[in-house]
Amino acid sequence: MMYRNRFIALTLSLAALHASAQSDFVEEREAMVQQIVQLAELTGRETGRPRFADHVIGALRAVPRHEFVPEQFRNAGAYRDSPLPIGSGQTISQPYIVALMTDLADAEPDSVVLEIGTGSGYQAAILAEFVDHVYTIEIYDELGRRAAETLERLDYDNVSVRIGDGYQGWPEFAPFDAILVTAAPETIPEPLIEQLRPGGRMVIPVGPEHAIQSLQVLEKTEQGGTRITDVLPVRFVPFLDEDSL
Repeated sequence: MMYRNRFIALTLSLAALHASAQSDFVEEREAMVQQIVQLAELTGRETGRPRFADHVIGALRAVPRHEFVPEQFRNAGAYRDSPLPIGSGQTISQPYIVALMTDLADAEPDSVVLEIGTGSGYQAAILAEFVDHVYTIEIYDELGRRAAETLERLDYDNVSVRIGDGYQGWPEFAPFDAILVTAAPETIPEPLIEQLRPGGRMVIPVGPEHAIQSLQVLEKTEQGGTRITDVLPVRFVPFLDEDSL
């Protein structure tokens, strides 16, 4: 009888673990990762990144995207490779684009990264999985507060969220090793270029709101000059400053 009880307890324990895994969308997240890996291979000739770094893939596996999307999308859409609305006319980016931008930034474990456009907080969480610190700015108060609460609840204590005008960057903590911008200006803001350290990279979509934009990588040389590479046509929400609201 004792062995039978132990068997029952073990069976119940395994069932509970399985239910927990399901509730955490482990299988869905892995399917999303595999799709991103395949897309990277397919688009590699265009992007120059046919294989994303292991730490980027590891971050995609670790971050629970369903925690960063509105409740109505958690069971149907959280792990699809597509953008989703998050309120205030903003979106959480397509996971492949998040992965690509993260990989293009070439951030290291000791990097300090600036993100402009916190949105849901998902991109900040991906970065926070492997960099030293992420400073992220969101112009919409409601989105910024919600993202900060989600990141705190998930124990991302190496992310600082500020609500304000991202056009001016965050000069108090500059220079940054990498800057990621998740909304499209028509031209790259000069303050962000100034806050990028020599040798650093900025990944930013550039172009008008109602047109195809270009995902660009701006590299700052050790002498302070810049090189810009067009990577991929994209479509992002417009970059807003305080005068635009």
